[in-house]
Amino acid sequence: MQKVTPFLSYDGQAEEAARFYVSLLPNSQIDRVTRSPIDTQGGAAGTVLIVEFTLAGTRFIALNTPGFSFTEAVSFMITCVDQAETDRLWTALTANGGSEVACGWCKDRWGVSWQVTPARLMELVKDTDPDRARRAMEAMIKMIKIDIATVEQAADGT
Repeated sequence: MQKVTPFLSYDGQAEEAARFYVSLLPNSQIDRVTRSPIDTQGGAAGTVLIVEFTLAGTRFIALNTPGFSFTEAVSFMITCVDQAETDRLWTALTANGGSEVACGWCKDRWGVSWQVTPARLMELVKDTDPDRARRAMEAMIKMIKIDIATVEQAADGT
């Protein structure tokens, strides 16, 4: 049993968002869609109320309820195996009204903040050689989407 579950509120688009997210990553699925038994602020009886889904092995819950919005104060980091995965996820998350932010951060069309982070970036900024780590970090903070080859070149001093 997962002890802590991210719980996200959407203004009528919980199912659409959950279906989009599970399409992006392996080990993801819609687990249950619960329809409201009564009229609520989120919709009439019978409309989607809660969507339970698993995203890359982590359980999430999405709720349809008006009046809430997302901020950058909470974000979800996706660790990417390579540049191709970084590019694919970045393109998908920023499409259809999403936006690029900085340093590997972006927002999807619902305003949820994501950190699309190559695993290699984290290795480089944690390098035991402080100069390599500094050069990697200096390169990364100038980027919008992370280009791992550029960060590696910077870390190497080339």
